[in-house]
This record gives sequence, C-alpha cells and structure tokens, in this order.
Amino acid sequence: MLSFFAELVTRSDEDRRAFETHPVVVAAVADGMAAERYRALLLELYHVVWQFNPVSAAAASRMGSPAHESLQPVRHFLYQHMHEEMGHETWVLNDLEAVGVAPAAARAHQPGVHTLALNGYNYWAADRRHPCSVLGMLYALEVIASVYGGPFASAIRESLLLDGDHGVSFIASHSTMDAQHMADLRLIMNKLDGEASLAAVVESARVNFHHFTRIIEAI
Repeated sequence: MLSFFAELVTRSDEDRRAFETHPVVVAAVADGMAAERYRALLLELYHVVWQFNPVSAAAASRMGSPAHESLQPVRHFLYQHMHEEMGHETWVLNDLEAVGVAPAAARAHQPGVHTLALNGYNYWAADRRHPCSVLGMLYALEVIASVYGGPFASAIRESLLLDGDHGVSFIASHSTMDAQHMADLRLIMNKLDGEASLAAVVESARVNFHHFTRIIEAI
C-alpha cells in the first residue's frame, strides 16, 4: 500500500506534467522572459502570495473541531508554516520594484481571471470542501517553486541581465526553501488517513496545478 504522500504524487502526476511540459513553461525555464511578461507574472504572483496565509488560516480554523479533531497536528503544522511564509509578499514587491513597478502600482493591480479562480477555489475548498484541501495547495505551489524555481530564476537573471538575486529574490529563495518545506509536508501528510482527506488533497493539487498553468499561459 502506498503512503498518503505517494498516493498524492501518483494521482496528481498527470497535472504536474501538464504544467511542466506546457510550451510557455518550457520556454520560460530555458530562455527566461521579456521584462514586460516577467512583470506581468510577478503582478499575478503577488496576489497569489498575498492570499496564501489567509487561505491557510481559513483551513486551520476548521481543524481540531469535533468534526475534524484528528487534524489538530495539521493545524499546528499550518501555524508554523504560516509563520515561515509571513511577509513573503514583500519579497515579490521588492522584485517588482527592481524591474520597474512601484509598490503602490503592484498593490493596485487587479488580478487576472485565472488568479481569481485559483484564489477563489482555495478559499472555497478550505472553508466549504474539506480543510485538508490546503495541503494540496501547498503541495502544488511548493513543487512548482522547489523543482522549477531555480532554473527559472537563472533564466530570468540571464535574459534580463539582473545582478544576483536583485529582481528574482522571491523565486530564487523559494527554490531552496520549499525543498525543505516539501520534506515537512511529506511528514505531516503521511500522518493522515482516510479517503476523504486524500481526495480533498488530490483535487486541490490538481486544481492548483491547472490554474497556475493558466496564469503563466495568459501573461
């Protein structure tokens, strides 16, 4: 029998590969992006990162209740994770400023429909579907960051002639940070059981891979 985490990987692998092999993603990892497109990506990414902890908090608020008493360890895991992620939207703002977008303009940017769909699903799933859905969000976003963030940051740095991590601090830092997060996520997931929890995590991972692919595709 596969572990909970192994089941998740197996059942969401097609969606991960759909992201990985998308022509826009392949081109971005290989050759970087034009400055205008990179700015557009960071503007969408800012709104994803800004909502990350509130979604986690919404899920945590349902864990430990009588209906989900067994999920209290996951609640504590989310508390720690939220602490580690606190303020990371500022890194995105710093990167935007480095490529010519003022913080006020970034905050005023209206996210695109795919970003709205991603955030809307994550809030709805955490609050109405199953609180473990938040783990699918974490899995998808941390796979993207830890596996593809490093090569993408290098390609952007080279194509835009950036100095060090100036302009790619968020993506470059998460390429290593989220590798450890993934190890922690594996540990907490393997303490879960039950098809309802697994189904919620798998569905969420698939939806997050799908919408994040659409975000990059649309810029």
